[in-house]
Amino acid sequence: MTIQWYPGHIAKAERNLKEQLKRVDVVLEVRDARIPLATCHPQVSEWIGNKAQVLVLNRMDMISSAVMTMWTEWFEVNGEIPYFTNAQLGDGVKRVAKAAMEAGRTVNLRRRDRGMLPRPVRAVVIGFPNVGKSALINRLLKRKVVESARRPGVTKQLRWIRISDEIELLDAPGVIPSRIKNLEDGIKLAICEDIGDAAYDNQRVAATLIDLLMSLEANSNGFVSASCLESRYKLKANNYTGESYLHEVASQIHHGDIERTSRRILDDFRKGVLGPIPLELPPN
Repeated sequence: MTIQWYPGHIAKAERNLKEQLKRVDVVLEVRDARIPLATCHPQVSEWIGNKAQVLVLNRMDMISSAVMTMWTEWFEVNGEIPYFTNAQLGDGVKRVAKAAMEAGRTVNLRRRDRGMLPRPVRAVVIGFPNVGKSALINRLLKRKVVESARRPGVTKQLRWIRISDEIELLDAPGVIPSRIKNLEDGIKLAICEDIGDAAYDNQRVAATLIDLLMSLEANSNGFVSASCLESRYKLKANNYTGESYLHEVASQIHHGDIERTSRRILDDFRKGVLGPIPLELPPN
């Protein structure tokens, strides 16, 4: 299975973003808490250089508190502090705003030392498509200023937005690598809807989701369970491959319609109907 999606507006937005980064003090990098490694853009560290960075793991409601603790410890060991948010409801957003202000404070200290007046801290929100960047900005602004939807590719242009006298935000379209080299990462992006649906086949992605849940159940020491499949579709997955399970569920609930069943399973996962399920755990 090949997973590739690189709309024309992203290439242009990426060029503009790299130009605007020269004016930025703080980078808010937003990732999907279900797949924080797969939603790490491989070029972000190169783009931002030594600028202050705030790592935001959005959709905290989609994973358990125990998994959040695991990721927090893992990132801290690797020299980063993750800020978990649910941008739709605003959970954790105040901590992100405070972290951005603190990260940018040194900018005005340097300006003061040079005899210059302080100015608003300039921050940019970047990340893969559909990880919740626009929802986060609206929560930071405490009003809906940018369009937000549960689909990738809504934001297509860069624009500056003033939050207050102290901070300005650059809203940027989702950026993805021009080529996704790791197939497993690409599939996770498709499962979580962090990449456009033109890039993948629903049936193969839904089958892979089932296989992935079974694999995680076997190797996660109890942090992930595939019992959600039985609870939702009244069929244990233990004796099936992902593909055969998909066919069996389709025959029972949708008269053998594989495509409709695939979309339902993916939608159930994406909306949290199957429960809080991470698709990645910290590497050992």
